[in-house]
Amino acid sequence: MPFSQCCGRYVDDFAHTPAPDAESLMRSRYTAFVLERADYLLATWHPSTRPATLEFGPAVKWLGLDLRSRSVLDADHAEVEFVARQRDGTGTATRLHERSRFVRESADAQDRWFYVDGDLT
Repeated sequence: MPFSQCCGRYVDDFAHTPAPDAESLMRSRYTAFVLERADYLLATWHPSTRPATLEFGPAVKWLGLDLRSRSVLDADHAEVEFVARQRDGTGTATRLHERSRFVRESADAQDRWFYVDGDLT
């Protein structure tokens, strides 16, 4: 699927095009990490757990995303389990395996999903 029809529309137009569900938000956040879009990552991070700043590792290359599972807990809470692969500047490959928690809230007169936190597995 073309970037503009998938995650690009959320990353590039956060103000008017919120991700419709937790899985779409998780995928768009992975894309934002690939593109080093701290603005989008911070905007989609729930204020209760959002860091003040976000740093990207030097020469990190993201290699892929594998969605393992998604669970809708209720209308406003969901979890998404994924594995993201990356290679750092020294060539060392690592895997980030996380079960992420998301919450939906009204913000700016729209319902928006936010990343809350996650457990590394």
